[in-house]
Amino acid sequence: MNSTRNKIIFFLVSVFTVIFVDAANIKVNIQRPTLPVLAQKNINPTIRLDIKNERKENFSINEITISLEGTKLISDIVSVGICRADKRGFIDTANVLFEKECTVPRVIFNNNISVSGDSISLWIFVKTKDEIDLKNRIHISCPSILIDKAPVPINDFKSKKWLRTGIALRKEGLDGVAKSRIPGLVTSKKGTLLAIYDARWESVRDLQGNMDIALQRSFDEGRTWQPMQIIIDMGEWGGLPQKYNGVSDACILIDDVTSDIYVISLWMHGILDKETGKWVEGLNAQSEQWTHQWIGRGSQPGLNVKQTSQILMVKSSDDGLTWSKPVNITKQVKRPEWWLFAPAPGHGITLKDGTLVFPSQGRDENGLPFSNIMWSKDRGKTWKTSNPAHSDVTECMAVELTDGRVMLNMRDNRNKKNKEINGRRVSITSDLGETWIEHPTSRKALIEPTCMGSIHRHTYTKNGGKHNVLLFSNPNSKLRRERLTIKASLDDGMTWPKKQSIMLDEYRGWAYSCITSIDENTIGILYESSQADMVFQQIEIKELIHK
Repeated sequence: MNSTRNKIIFFLVSVFTVIFVDAANIKVNIQRPTLPVLAQKNINPTIRLDIKNERKENFSINEITISLEGTKLISDIVSVGICRADKRGFIDTANVLFEKECTVPRVIFNNNISVSGDSISLWIFVKTKDEIDLKNRIHISCPSILIDKAPVPINDFKSKKWLRTGIALRKEGLDGVAKSRIPGLVTSKKGTLLAIYDARWESVRDLQGNMDIALQRSFDEGRTWQPMQIIIDMGEWGGLPQKYNGVSDACILIDDVTSDIYVISLWMHGILDKETGKWVEGLNAQSEQWTHQWIGRGSQPGLNVKQTSQILMVKSSDDGLTWSKPVNITKQVKRPEWWLFAPAPGHGITLKDGTLVFPSQGRDENGLPFSNIMWSKDRGKTWKTSNPAHSDVTECMAVELTDGRVMLNMRDNRNKKNKEINGRRVSITSDLGETWIEHPTSRKALIEPTCMGSIHRHTYTKNGGKHNVLLFSNPNSKLRRERLTIKASLDDGMTWPKKQSIMLDEYRGWAYSCITSIDENTIGILYESSQADMVFQQIEIKELIHK
């Protein structure tokens, strides 16, 4: 009897020893990228499990436990699921393995996954309700996993890192739009959020193409949005098809005195030969010619539609519900010798003295890029154009400083693939751009991979007094459009402390963005994300300035 019992004990010990040795050779590493968790999106990647058998043998995953403990509002989560990763390590949304409803903080997947080979990468994803709390924070962890029926050690499963929520305002193909690009965002005097963007109907490609300026409004601080409405569409103007009457790169401005809303955009009628600059005759729906206003001679000196790209303006006096027909203001604002004059996308501003200011950009008499502003002192009836702030710069945004001067923050072409000297160009004017001086932080403070960025002045109350903070957003990288980040400056842009910054999206995207003030405690940002064409998120200002 004792002999039989000893044999059984020896067998069990041997079995458990084998399992223990196998488990010890299984390594599970958890990757936690900073990504938004979005309403209106079915699959939101959260954490990635990289599982590897160091003995280079096949294995089976028997159980994965996912915890949402630490999430502020678990009720916002509809389901939790598991996807495979693709060859690059990103989530493969076409390869969903399992998905379960989420009614409790812990979800257990006990489906067997056979791994042929020595490694596998899996993504844990969540789906939210269509309407969620934009201040919710999602915490995901993997407290346990069984492989070959044995528990294995997991690195970092107690991480306290959480993910922010947001809205996938625009996705590829939504409303029949192939791609939505170039965000602008403002808050009206009534508190309405107005988001504008290019509705690129047929492809992601820039002008020339079939594209219009679209608008969506939110009456509840961005939690829900009204359907898309087209506010600038030149149709088949001049007898050319829509793909040769594209409108793009819009900028939106709220007149703080009258509450009127203005949107300007760039219209391209037909195309100019990029080599000769001559108008191309005979275009029709079957034509395949294409060029761009920034390529070669795609826009030329002169003022008429067959010489140069045009600036259009529309206006709303009813909080964005209805809009005027487009008015062509090219002859007011473009100098005839310039090859191009165009809006700079994002939003404009109203100065303390009531002057309306739009950021703008163009190509000078030699075809070289520049940034500047255009402005109106008669409530938008007429517009004037400043001198260039700098050369070889393009997309820009303006902000009024505490002393009333205007700061122009500019995308600088010199930064492209330049790791050694890299930074946004910054200039200041006290006379509406008649003269400019370079700011001390120019090309020293805010890095970029040569991309559009947003700058915005926000006012808040602290200790009974009003205070200003400058906010800036762009991809915080010298080489790639990744790590979309908001930064704050409490000294009118002289310093941008690292502790006063928040990264919103770690992965690569087009990465254009625009910031607005929702109320004195909250800001909103609309940006081109790695997770959707356009993402809207809220951020409490205390997260940026009370660190």
